[in-house]
Amino acid sequence: MGRRMVPSTRMIPRRTAVPALQVLTVLAIAAVAIGCNGTLPFGSTSDASATQAADRIHQQANDALARWADAVKQSGGATITFVGELTGQIGDFEAAVAGNDKVALQSGMVIAPTPLSDAAPSRGKVAWVNGSSIDVDVLSASKALADLVADGGNGGDCADCTPLVVTDANLATGLVQTSVGPANVPVWVFTIKGTAVRVTRVAVDPSVTVEPPPYNADNPPVGISIDAAYGKQDSRKLSVSFVGCAADDYVAEAVESDLAIVVIIDRQAPQSSMAPGCARLVGASRTLTVTLADPLGKRAVLEVRQGLPVPVNPS
Repeated sequence: MGRRMVPSTRMIPRRTAVPALQVLTVLAIAAVAIGCNGTLPFGSTSDASATQAADRIHQQANDALARWADAVKQSGGATITFVGELTGQIGDFEAAVAGNDKVALQSGMVIAPTPLSDAAPSRGKVAWVNGSSIDVDVLSASKALADLVADGGNGGDCADCTPLVVTDANLATGLVQTSVGPANVPVWVFTIKGTAVRVTRVAVDPSVTVEPPPYNADNPPVGISIDAAYGKQDSRKLSVSFVGCAADDYVAEAVESDLAIVVIIDRQAPQSSMAPGCARLVGASRTLTVTLADPLGKRAVLEVRQGLPVPVNPS
């Protein structure tokens, strides 16, 4: 199998019961829509309810930091954290196969009639665009495909889909997002029968991963999710983007540990309950800057609702 460079891969959203990072903006819009109508805890005009909301959101943030620390410990202290999906594709499916192949890929219905190699390649590198890099172990082609299938299976099977058939696998590099910025990483590129599309899978092993907290319908998480962060590793200034009401004011607060930062967005009470934008449930892209207790360093930045990492980009 040859080695070649590939362009940035487009990540394929998993159809999981718990929303993935790609839909955090949608979640934020939904949360903002509720908050604009005054039913979110933050922004309450009652001192008692505001205090209760603040206690809850801070506990939620501290729980997220604890889960992150546990994930890092379980990984053996690994520092690689991928943000978003590990499966992607190069190119678009042709009209003749798109109806089947898109859903089949999202469902993990990908097979290799001729078994792929289970031999792990030599160690590779994760190379960030800022020039730093680390050596990593690389998954075999068969293990990467098995992981791809397992991830897709979390969304259930597509009974009417025809599986995608892998005819070849090549080790390459692709640009993906990590918790400390974009990096070129080893990926397996799978050739699929009957289409020019190539399916990709990040091939780094191991990595830090954090499972979202279980969703409790009787006690759902509160707060507004950030979707990205911007800052330099040697700076205490961290900017975050999120979706908020156009007419409302917001403040940001950072809850920190040695390994991660959770950013809390607090909606301040609007001047009028019929403020423009809020009345129409229209979300607007907003940005806030918070001052950290310590420089950002290589810490992950987590959104507050699920405690998941967001992309951290150079400011």
